[in-house]
Order: sequence, then C-alpha cells, then structure tokens
Amino acid sequence: MNFIRFSDLCAQGLAKGQRVFIRADLNVPLDAYGRITEDTRIRASVPCIQMALDAGAAVMVTSHLGRPVEGEFKPEDSLAAVAQRLGEILKRDVPLVSNWADGAGVVSVKPGEVVLLENCRLNIGEKKNTETLARKLAALCDIFVHDAFGTAHRAEASTYGIAQYAKTACAGPLLAAEMDAISKALTNPRRPLVAIVAGSKVSTKLTILKALANNVDQLIVGGGIANTFMLAAGLNIGKSLAEKDLLAEATAVIEAMKARGAAVPIPVDVVTAKTFSATATATIKAANDVADDDLILDIGPQTTAILAAQLMAAGTIVWNGPVGVFEFDAFSHGTEGIARAIAASRAFSIAGGGDTVAAIAKYSIAHQVDYISTGGGAFLEVLEGKTLPAFDILQQRAAG
Repeated sequence: MNFIRFSDLCAQGLAKGQRVFIRADLNVPLDAYGRITEDTRIRASVPCIQMALDAGAAVMVTSHLGRPVEGEFKPEDSLAAVAQRLGEILKRDVPLVSNWADGAGVVSVKPGEVVLLENCRLNIGEKKNTETLARKLAALCDIFVHDAFGTAHRAEASTYGIAQYAKTACAGPLLAAEMDAISKALTNPRRPLVAIVAGSKVSTKLTILKALANNVDQLIVGGGIANTFMLAAGLNIGKSLAEKDLLAEATAVIEAMKARGAAVPIPVDVVTAKTFSATATATIKAANDVADDDLILDIGPQTTAILAAQLMAAGTIVWNGPVGVFEFDAFSHGTEGIARAIAASRAFSIAGGGDTVAAIAKYSIAHQVDYISTGGGAFLEVLEGKTLPAFDILQQRAAG
C-alpha cells in the first residue's frame, strides 16, 4: 500500500512548527466512578504523540469515547480521565479542550505543546461525516495523522473527512504497522497461506469465509463454525452448537476450496462433554463416533497434530478465533496446540480479535506472533476483503 508515513515527515523535518492533528484511539474502559480500568490504548498512542512533540509540532489529539449523542455533552462522555492519564505517561500537563471544532482553544497551541480535544463524537456531523464539519477539522491543522486502526473501517469526519481536506494526510506508527502487516499477509502473501477462522456462528463470519475461500490454501475452521462444517460433511455432531440453515453455505465454501485445489480440513477427532461446564468430563472421540447427546467443545489431539503440521509448513498465517472452549482447561488443548504451532512456525503470522488476543496472552506467545491487530471490527472487515475507508483515503492522498 502506498501512503504517507508520519514518521517520514518527522524524519525529514517537515513537522517542525506545524499544527499536527492526531486521531488516536483512546476509547478506554471506565468504571462507575469514571476511573480508567485499563490503559493499553492510551499507552499505545503515546509513541505517535511523542514523535510529534519531538519533531517540534504543535500537537492536538482527539478520540471518541463510548457512544455519546452528538451535541449533548454528559460527564461520562468526557476524556478528562484520559487527559490526566496521558499527562502522567508523558510527564507533562495535557490540557483538555472542549467545544474545539470551530478553533476555540486550539489556535493558541504552540510548537512543543500538546492538548487533548474533547470526545470527537460530540461534534455534530461526526458520524455522518458532513463536509461542513470535515472542512472545519481540516482547517485546524497542517498535518492530519490517522493513528486509530480500530476506527479505520468507519468513514467519519475525524477519520475520513478531515483526511480529504487537510493539507497533508498520513498514517501514524500504529496505523502504518497495521497497513504493512495486512498488506504482507493478504495482498502479496508468502505461500502456503493458511487462515484460521473460528467462532460460535458461521453467520457472523460467512462473508469472511467466502472471501478467504478465494485466496487461501488452507482454511481451518473452529468452534461452532467447525461443527456446522462437520455437519455439512455428513458427520453427526450430537447436540453441539451449529447452524443447520447454513449447511448449503458451508458446502459452497468447501467446494470453492476444492475447485482451487485447496481444502477445509474437517476434524478427524474431537473432545466432547455431556454438559457445557468447566467441570464437565472431557472425552476424546473419533469424529464419526459422536453420540446424539454429546457436545463438541474442542478439536482432538490427532486433528490438532494435523493442523499444527500444516501451520508449521505455512508461509503466511492469518488467525481469528480459538478452535475450542479454551476458557475451560479440559477443552483448551486444541487452541493451545494451534497457538504453539503458530509461535513455532517460520511463517509470517498476523492475529486479531478479542478472543484470539486472549488466547495469545494465556499461552504467552505474543512475542512469537509477527503482528497482533488492535482493531476488532476493522480487522474482520479486512478479512472480508473490504477496503477500509482510512486505507482508501490515505492512499488517495498519497497519490496526489
């Protein structure tokens, strides 16, 4: 992907003395008292902010927080706690500016200073990306920096419209890393390309499965999705979670892969239980030996070994979703086996999705996965084959 990188602008001295507007993702969880309970997103945004300050720019940062009603401020919508935490990390005062879209409190920002602009979703016209608001935001800066991949799939005024009209529009280090990793994994991947798509329902991942079926060499399915594919392959899945009304869709994906000489590996063994419980007795069974009262809660050791071998031989791996109920120890071995194979593989690996990130943390393999995507919805839309609005507009601007 061809886009302007903020790091390059800073290295060339082009940010010195400029007004830099950073769209960050500071949407952190707050407790009932308005206190931040987890600050990973704030910490992740600091390198871009510090880069701008070190370059001698006058820095403005904004983000959304929650889902406020445009034009109707409520205390719980405020970025006040974020401003305080950001100041602690940066070891400097970070003033919070309200009602800033028309320039109030922004024009006075000097090079080497940083301010946090109140929740951008309070601005009327933000969600609909009105041209009026987009032009107002663009007028506030010389350089717009998009550094919030989690919002890259939304064409809003602070993510897309401002990039249309700002003098210069570029990608911050977080977004640039996502664009690089996605391009490497999906645009020109090293083969074989293996994708793991797991989750409770085929319906939520159907467009992803169809898109990947046209591109990947192996499509590993897990969780309830695997159950539906097993059913489509003529296997009994007992009382396991599945979507019987989507058997034709699952069959179509299998046939699309076959037509390309690729495959959707169907489990040869599974781990079952009679109840969905952390204390349920786990029983390993051949895939064709599942009883009518069984629940399939994980893939079996033979299947895990087969899939691990495919992952070890892969050139590129895209991972979205655990293959079993990994929260229950008795049904976690399939996901652990997959995770450790990815970690040991020489393939370029990219992973995304909340449960996937949780599995990576559980098995302490973060340092062995080449890229962990920070955007849930945005990552899924990329897997669906969609062009994200943020990627599109930044490439347009780079092309002149």
